[in-house]
Amino acid sequence: MGEIRGQRVLVREDLNVPMKDGAVTDDTRLRAAMPTVNELSDRGAIVLVLAHFGRPKGQPSAEFSLNQVTDAFAAVLGRAVRYVDWEGDAAAVSALQPGDIAVLENTRFFGGEEKNDPAVIDRFAALGDLYVNDAFSAAHRAHASTEGLAHKLPAFAGRSMEKELDALQAALGSPVKPVAAVVGGAKVSSKLDVLTNLITKVDHLIIGGGMANTFLAARGVDVGKSLCEHDLAETAEKIMDAADAAGCTIHLPYDVVVAKEFAANPPSVRTCNVHEVAADEMILDVGPAAVEALADVLKTCKTLVWNGPLGAFEIAPFDKATVALAQTAAALTKEGSLTSVAGGGDTVAALNHAGVGADFSFVSTAGGAFLEWMEGKELPGVKALMN
Repeated sequence: MGEIRGQRVLVREDLNVPMKDGAVTDDTRLRAAMPTVNELSDRGAIVLVLAHFGRPKGQPSAEFSLNQVTDAFAAVLGRAVRYVDWEGDAAAVSALQPGDIAVLENTRFFGGEEKNDPAVIDRFAALGDLYVNDAFSAAHRAHASTEGLAHKLPAFAGRSMEKELDALQAALGSPVKPVAAVVGGAKVSSKLDVLTNLITKVDHLIIGGGMANTFLAARGVDVGKSLCEHDLAETAEKIMDAADAAGCTIHLPYDVVVAKEFAANPPSVRTCNVHEVAADEMILDVGPAAVEALADVLKTCKTLVWNGPLGAFEIAPFDKATVALAQTAAALTKEGSLTSVAGGGDTVAALNHAGVGADFSFVSTAGGAFLEWMEGKELPGVKALMN
């Protein structure tokens, strides 16, 4: 990037943080922005942060103003942060000095942001000399501030983006084999593209969550009243056949935790073989014997990609399998034998619940972008930086 003192650098960050009663309830995304923003400020750049907040549908409003995030961002950065409204933005920006940091108002206050409108791209570009994209979580969108600007100004990846791309490259781009993937979640339909892509990339595919029930049903197991997409049996069979052909082993649970109702610690909870599920029971977690076998699989692997919980982890005792396997993966990572990369909202929550979020090699907070990357899709915001 060279000498950047006095240069105006437009930095795309993800400041779309959850809020309650005017306060930020989770500052993970603000902390992720810190390395890039502070480094640019230290090097004397005029840092102009671009970000969206919520879904204002192209209409400015106080409810979706980034003004309400500025103080929390300043607290995380440990330095002053100005707020610049789109009214009089050029004058406000020209008053900034080297090292100053300013958050520009919500990019989605312009209807053209999400359409990648050339007029909006030009408006943003007029404010800066250089462009840095540091928001991997928004990289699957071809918006003015995530993709268009990269074609208008000299473009670079930020530190957070760089770290994310390095981790993803280590996980599926050019991983050390053998590679395992854990894919959980409620529905096969939402992860079809992920499964189809992964069977060509990994040696072991561990399927959990409600998705596993659909695969078990496809194999002729009676899953009782479990969450199951019976209409996708044929699709599940095709995936299993393709996995066989690709030399990928699919792991489904052979013992499960079942109950007659989905509630915390119901009286009817029991562990049984998958072939012993009663008609009025539902599978809510993977059983202990299967988890032990899966832990043994991870011990033979060098790389792990994780997306989605193994069971209904948000209610005890159906969090046990996810917690146990996550702790095994964390221990293997800490001893240096496994590179572990996880991502997606539910996944981050599940790993933090297991107390191991900090022990994985890399945990991505990106939801949609992480999923599309697992599907093998090209992310427009990343591709634009490569040109």
